[in-house]
Amino acid sequence: KKQMQNFNDFLINNYLVIKSFHVISMVAWIAAILYLPRLFVYHSQVKIKSETSEMLKIMEFRLQKYIMNPAMAFTILLGILLLKTKGIVNWSETWIYLKLFAVLGLLIVHHLLAKYRKDFFIDKNIHTAKFYKVLNEVPTVLLIIIILLVYLKPF
Repeated sequence: KKQMQNFNDFLINNYLVIKSFHVISMVAWIAAILYLPRLFVYHSQVKIKSETSEMLKIMEFRLQKYIMNPAMAFTILLGILLLKTKGIVNWSETWIYLKLFAVLGLLIVHHLLAKYRKDFFIDKNIHTAKFYKVLNEVPTVLLIIIILLVYLKPF
């Protein structure tokens, strides 16, 4: 019980630091999740096994493995810490559930992008540039929803 109280005190005392790093990691995650489908647009328009295709494979891999995945992990981890901070979230309000549902949507998009990157890597992409352009709008809409819910706390 004492350890839990110390952890709660730590969270409360460091709330703004945790929140700041949560926002920083979220910005990095969103930047990557918006850039990767853009790379897919270009990749879907070049010849398989071409020099450009091979260069895009490297760019996509590095973006996902070194920016997108770690940024997502930090965003989720820090978000969980924020949710565990006593007195910060009122669980009787609807907005937090809608926000978490939108975050789930981002996680689904993240997973799909990872799958599509692997498809490109093995030269098995089946989608068009238009498909990736449309897919690129989904995280933008989810981001708008999340930001509005967090700052306006409607309902």
